[in-house]
Amino acid sequence: MRMASSEDTVFRVHDALHPTHQATGSGSAGASGTGPAVSERSQASPEEFRAALARLAAGVVLVSAHDPEDGPRGEDVGMTATAFLSVSLEPPLVLVSVRSESRMGELLDRVDHWAVSVLAEGQRHIAGRFALKGRVSDRLLFEDAGCTRGPESGAPLVDGALATVECRTEQRVTAGDHTLVIGRVLAAKVPGQDGSPLLYFHSRYRGLA
Repeated sequence: MRMASSEDTVFRVHDALHPTHQATGSGSAGASGTGPAVSERSQASPEEFRAALARLAAGVVLVSAHDPEDGPRGEDVGMTATAFLSVSLEPPLVLVSVRSESRMGELLDRVDHWAVSVLAEGQRHIAGRFALKGRVSDRLLFEDAGCTRGPESGAPLVDGALATVECRTEQRVTAGDHTLVIGRVLAAKVPGQDGSPLLYFHSRYRGLA
């Protein structure tokens, strides 16, 4: 699975959360009526869009949730993502972008509790494995990564992560082929490990150096 197609989130978040912010005036001009006319059909191609947004460095996280309906004991589901950001301090809110038709997208439509582990530079193997397409089950991946179940979310938290947050969904916003999931942070922990974050830049995992 690719990196949660996260590059498109930065430019979509504001308009998705504030759909009333649109230009006014005659024709396609801006609010003052003096702006250049822009065709409604004019937009970047998918290739141009990916190439441009690939230059935006982003932190890498593992989004996780527990699916109680999958099997007799339920199943843990994970997704590597870069489209994760803070939204508000009071109340504490965060946002993650997930592809609507993905397994995680479908799961977060049904369950309200989930978690995020902020990955360290040395955990790029975890990011890579949870980004693979066609996975049948994530159980062995979580066992290999080493996890602790979050008391607030019931979701696995990656051992050795730089930080973890556990969330309850407050709002879902459809944005193109993705869903922006806004969650209230129920618990936030910094385990205490010093280390550099894992980054994603120009279609590769990297460190700060």
